[in-house]
Amino acid sequence: MRRFLPALLGAALSAGLLAGCTPSSAQETDTPGMAERGTAMTTAKPTRQDLTNRVSLSGKVTLGPTFGLVAPVDGEVRYLNVKAPTSTPTKPTKVANIWAGGKSTPVEVPAGAVFTGRLVDDRSKVTAGMPIVSAKRVGYGVVADIDGAQAYQISDTLQSVQVQVKNGPGPFPCTVLGTLAALPAGTIPEEQPPAPNPSASVAAPPVVKAPTQQQPGSEPTGMRLVCVGPADVKLINGATATVEVVTATATNVLVLPVEAVAGAQGRGQVEVIKPDQTREVREVTLGLTDGKVIEIKSGLDGDETVSVPGPNLPPAKQNPGGDPVPGMTK
Repeated sequence: MRRFLPALLGAALSAGLLAGCTPSSAQETDTPGMAERGTAMTTAKPTRQDLTNRVSLSGKVTLGPTFGLVAPVDGEVRYLNVKAPTSTPTKPTKVANIWAGGKSTPVEVPAGAVFTGRLVDDRSKVTAGMPIVSAKRVGYGVVADIDGAQAYQISDTLQSVQVQVKNGPGPFPCTVLGTLAALPAGTIPEEQPPAPNPSASVAAPPVVKAPTQQQPGSEPTGMRLVCVGPADVKLINGATATVEVVTATATNVLVLPVEAVAGAQGRGQVEVIKPDQTREVREVTLGLTDGKVIEIKSGLDGDETVSVPGPNLPPAKQNPGGDPVPGMTK
């Protein structure tokens, strides 16, 4: 009987190996827990909430910061001859007029600042919002540099600005001076002598004036925000600060996670998952964002389910040499 045991064990082992190599109905089906390729594994539904658009900037306390003033309307700029003040101005200083349709609109440097230069040629055609004058704050200000992406986030509206000085005072409100745009070098032309009076019968002897030193103009600047804090806040030149800009607020608006949306300014796309699990790429109009969620102004009712992440933009078509074809997508 014992001599039959090895044979029986060998037969059983061979049968087991053959069974393991034979495809079964269970193995022919998909592995449990694995979804079909292309199935959206993460989804989100629109919700409603209050939203505040904040931009955080790195700043520094600066003594005598330069800022720019813009043309208030379209027209022709005509500069005035501005004398250097002997003390800090306590009233606005008129430095130019913008002429349009026979009417003039004044341009004034605010009190507490001095005129430091013309940014365009006299009698140039200018548009509303174009920097035309540079000025210098007398005293402390907070200056924060701005990159191109941040500029478009905060250029339209500045509802409020708060500053926190590192290891110092804050947060405190800060009043913005002038424009965020980069400024060219400012120039201050020499004062022109008055023209002679042709009606005078006898020419008056020339008046000899002592030579005067021409005022230096302002240096060019990059895009930056300049603001001034309350008078009772103690500031130290060169101290670092964080500048928080609130550009807009909205109440009870429809939002989605930013990961669910392709695009960030104006218009974008989302991928809607329908009840039958088919998908539709839908155009949406975008609003505010806080970096976590983004406002959906139109394009969704609020009952949809969307995939996360959102749709990818199609790649550009390639020329035979491999370079993208301008203006063409697949």
